[in-house]
Formats: sequence, C-alpha cells, structure tokens
Amino acid sequence: MSDQRVPILMYHSVATAPNDATRALSVAPEAFTEQMTLLSDLGFTPVSTAELARCWRSSGPLPRRPMLITFDDGYEGVHRHALPVLTKHGFPATLFVSTGWLRGAYDTGGALDEMLDWDQVRELADADVEIGGHSHTHPQLDQLADDALSFELLRCREVIADELGTRPVSFAYPYGYSSRRVRRAVREAGFGQSLAVGNGLARRRQGPYALQRVTVRRATGIEEFERLVEGRAIARIFARDRVLTKGNAMVRRARQVRRKAIRSRV
Repeated sequence: MSDQRVPILMYHSVATAPNDATRALSVAPEAFTEQMTLLSDLGFTPVSTAELARCWRSSGPLPRRPMLITFDDGYEGVHRHALPVLTKHGFPATLFVSTGWLRGAYDTGGALDEMLDWDQVRELADADVEIGGHSHTHPQLDQLADDALSFELLRCREVIADELGTRPVSFAYPYGYSSRRVRRAVREAGFGQSLAVGNGLARRRQGPYALQRVTVRRATGIEEFERLVEGRAIARIFARDRVLTKGNAMVRRARQVRRKAIRSRV
C-alpha cells in the first residue's frame, strides 16, 4: 500500500459551448458521460480527497481501484452536466471553489465563465461532493506576500464555512502553483491536505500537501483517458507540459528571489 498509485482526475468546466477562456480545459458533457461510464466499466472506485488523505494518514484500507474525480474553480456546468452523471454512477467527487468567483454576495469579479451559486454548491455537497477551497480570488499564491496569501486562504475557508456550515478540509492550488511557504500557509490555515497538478499519479510519499493530479482536457479522447487512469504513458502524454512547467518554475523562482532582495533593502 505504501507505494500505491492513485489517479486523481482534474476537471474544470463541463460545458456544451464554453467560451474562449475556458475552452481548452472544458470537457463536453457527452465526453464526461463516456469517461464516467468507462471508470465504472473498469471497476474504479472513486473516493473524496478527504477520504484518500484519511486512509493514507492512518494506513487504513482503500477500496478496490481507488481514484478521485476533482473539479476546480466552480463552473456552473459541474451542477448542470456533471452532477447527474455522478449521481447515476454513485460516484463521490471533490469540488474546489474559488469563493470570490461564485455568484452571490462574495463575488469579486474576474470569473472566466458562468459560475455556480451557493444554492447549487449546497446541492452538490448534499449529493456526496466534498467542497474544498481554491483560494478567494484565484491568484498565483506563490507570488503573493505573506499577508495577501493568508487572506486568500482564510477568506476562502471562512466563506465556505459560513455558507455550508462546515469548514473545508481539502485545498487545491490555483494554477497548480505552490512552494514550501505556500504549503506551510495552507496547513496553518487549517486545511488537512492539498492537491497540486504535476500530471502524474498520486502516491502517499508525495505528502498530503503535494498530491499530484492528471489534467483532463477537451481534447482528451477516450483512449487517452483510459491510458491516464490506468497510469500508462502519462509522461509521453504530458511531455510538452512538463517542459513548460520547468521553464515557468525557473522564472517564478527568479521573481521570488528578486522580491525578497527588494524587501530586504526596504
């Protein structure tokens, strides 16, 4: 069990006609239905983020062929298109919401497409969808100063607790970006585990604040989807993404060093 590899699928929007800003990461409803049917046919057993972390912390047993279905941001199509399919198969999932993007009293603007409102989020929570945090305004957390980082995490957690009556225990990093400082801040804000991207299968040894996910895109065909969940050829599928990620990481580290130097001179 110590080296068990678990696929964690990362979805964003599920939409028939997404806009240009979300198209690449927006899965068509028909494709989502086909993908969930395949998971069922292959004998996978979806669990929530909190359940996976709990089992790995306690060395407890996981179900046969465990995997996770996760959604980032909080797009309306998760309720309209994904929820009926999840309910049909009896699949739990995790939705990570950017609280300032959802429709309602906390809306700060900046959302990329039509978002959920809080009544819909409550319906999802009642239907076995774990609601996790994804920051308040969806910034690049590793580029924020400490006070702004703390605000993004605590405000997100506070809003979810106020709306749902329970504090979220799971978090996902916007854009997948994190750092040691960000991961520490997430833990100190009260989240028990957090998901990155990485485009690899999750393993216990990654630690509860750096669990990897694989990205499902609009261009992901059913054969490629099967390879992803089976853990076959992931490195080849995301080869270009890995090169870009390494380049971005170097740029981001340089920016952090420069900001620290500027702060030290103030």
